Amino acid sequence: MTDTVTDRFLRYVVIDTQSDPSSATQPSTAKQKDLGRLLVTELLAIGLSDAHMDEHGYVHATIPSNVEKPVPVICFCSHMDTAPDFTGSRVKPKIVRNYSGGDIQLAGDPQQVIRFRDNPALADQIGNDIITTDGTTLLGADDKAGIAEIVTAAQVLVDNPDIPHGMIKILFTTDEEIGRGVDKVDVGKLGAEFGYTVDGETAGHIEDETFSADSVEITIQGVAIHPGFATGKMENAIKIAAAIVDRLPKDMAPETTEGRQGFIHPTGLSGSMEKAHLSFIVRDFEEQGLLAKEEMLESLVKGVFEDYPGSAYSFEVKQQYRNMKTVLDRHPEIVDYAMEAIRRAGMMPVRGSIRGGTDGSRLSFMGLPSANLFAGGHAFHSPLEWISRQDMEKAVSTIVELAKIWAERSYRMSP
Repeated sequence: MTDTVTDRFLRYVVIDTQSDPSSATQPSTAKQKDLGRLLVTELLAIGLSDAHMDEHGYVHATIPSNVEKPVPVICFCSHMDTAPDFTGSRVKPKIVRNYSGGDIQLAGDPQQVIRFRDNPALADQIGNDIITTDGTTLLGADDKAGIAEIVTAAQVLVDNPDIPHGMIKILFTTDEEIGRGVDKVDVGKLGAEFGYTVDGETAGHIEDETFSADSVEITIQGVAIHPGFATGKMENAIKIAAAIVDRLPKDMAPETTEGRQGFIHPTGLSGSMEKAHLSFIVRDFEEQGLLAKEEMLESLVKGVFEDYPGSAYSFEVKQQYRNMKTVLDRHPEIVDYAMEAIRRAGMMPVRGSIRGGTDGSRLSFMGLPSANLFAGGHAFHSPLEWISRQDMEKAVSTIVELAKIWAERSYRMSP
């Protein structure tokens, strides 16, 4: 019997693939390769003879074209790692069958409740089968749902040669959650012209815009001295760091912004009286807005240091990714075809922006323009994460229809 997308998903989520930002290796954790090896085995089993895992932990496979005329090669991509924000070890998925509405109490931790009022998308799930965690781990729908959907769609295409499609590349990456997902991808060797990450949220959504993103690292050198002799001399680096955080604009934080508003977000603080370190991420949909926030942050830091004349600091900005819309606007067919595929799969397409980034952000600027398709998950990076069986099935249908549309439209355009 052919595995369903749910069968695959439940098999994948119990494999711990959490990435580690403190690691310098690629992949950052060897356990990501545990899933990679399983995926290679499954892709080979459905008939993709070139399926393999490379030295960086990436999984590659090709679905050969079954049409005569040339069709652009497209790539479907998802990431294997789960976020460091919450444990992904010993995941125990639970299925709430024929969901009737209301809150969902998670069995492993009575304090963890998926509340209806906090999850408006649950209103569209009445009668569906909801997959959750037991409340003690994250689920891993981000992005093992995308992986399960791509593998299942691949099997549909292989098992149904009457469905016309061009060559399709499959790419499963490591370390997306820590910003290194495509660091080692050789786009030329991959051989695709256009791409789709399957890493979005609500069913029916297609996203062609992300934040532009930078990180900021601030190192503070204070003045250390024995506290018994510190009068008029000590400048405590920890207090300087705290003063910087305290002066951040309250209306420019992730928790106080929405829509197209960007933010400045402290992600790390460590140190001692002598030396301290602050880490920030800065986000905005417009590069000018990104630059303005970084200039404001540095001005704020300078203002704090006026009270600490004996201390010094360094301020380092590192580019992370840029808004993929800049690239995708030059290739409107990528989103147009996806919206048509969503319609054919029985949904009303919703085009939107991501308050974050995907592997597609980086891939787009590396020469592989890539939009982001829904995978169906909700409440990512938390023990309240959930997804429905029916939405995963809709994602599979969308991927299959998208493969068909690229072949159909290419036929129409060919002489």
